[in-house]
Amino acid sequence: MSGRRTTLTIADVSVGDELPPLVIDMTATVVVAGAIATRDFMPVHHDRSYANAQGSPEIFMNILSDTAYCSRFVTDWAGPEAMVRKLAIRLGAPAFAGSVLTYTGSVTATAVVDGEGIVEVALQANNDLGEHVSGTVVIGLPIG
Repeated sequence: MSGRRTTLTIADVSVGDELPPLVIDMTATVVVAGAIATRDFMPVHHDRSYANAQGSPEIFMNILSDTAYCSRFVTDWAGPEAMVRKLAIRLGAPAFAGSVLTYTGSVTATAVVDGEGIVEVALQANNDLGEHVSGTVVIGLPIG
C-alpha cells in the first residue's frame, strides 16, 4: 500500500513544503491497464504495431491515466480524507512503455475557506524525454 494512513490537516502544511517523489515504472501492463480502466480503446495505448504505424516507437499512456496519477501523487501525500477540488495539467513529452515517470511537487498556497483547509500543489512528472506533465492540484484538508 502506498500513501499516508492518516490525513494531514491544514496546520500540518506550509508553503514551500516538498512532496515525496512518486516513481512509476511505465510498463506495457501499466499503460494498457490505464487505457482499459478509463475505457480509452484508442489502439496507440495497447497495440504496439498500430502505435508504430502512427510513428510512435511504443504504446504510450493516455491523458486520463495522467490525471489519475497526478491526483494519486497529491492524495498519497495528503492522506485518505483529502479531497481533490481542482486539477489542471498540461501534457509534454509522451510516457512510452518502458520509461519511468518521477512525480515531484511543492505546496504553493494554503488558505482556510468556509471551514476547509485549501492547499495548492504545483507538480510535474519527468521521464527520460523531459517533462511529461505539469500543473496544479488544489485539495481540501480538515482544519484540525
